[in-house]
Amino acid sequence: MQTVHSKQKVLFVCTGNSCRSQMAEGMLRHYGKDKFEVFSAGLEPSYVHPLAIKTMAESGIDITNQHSKTVNEFLGEDFSYVITVCDSVKELCPVFPGKYKAIHWSIEDPASAEGTETERMKDLRRVRQNILERINHFISDSSEE
Repeated sequence: MQTVHSKQKVLFVCTGNSCRSQMAEGMLRHYGKDKFEVFSAGLEPSYVHPLAIKTMAESGIDITNQHSKTVNEFLGEDFSYVITVCDSVKELCPVFPGKYKAIHWSIEDPASAEGTETERMKDLRRVRQNILERINHFISDSSEE
């Protein structure tokens, strides 16, 4: 069994820390088991989007206890990986101390989806699938390093 010190520390960053980074945090925590210590944050944190919570619950992942956080909370911490999940944050993301691998995933923002709840849920499910595929690759790739 791994100790806390051997876990790879991962931070997901997006603008509002309401959908994409929250979903990625929940997925990596769920599928990465005890291998990762996972966080998410935003440049302009707001709230965890209710439809993100609902979409994740459909796949058996509970993110109701997660909350929106600012990147400033993490500026003094060392990470193994800092993963930006939206294009605007890639350009504005602060530099964190220490040596870490910066990764960028260009993922559309489901929080800006319009229409009925059914139509917005369709967008969220598509984004959830996109993130899941990236999480699976990330877990596989990080175990080879």
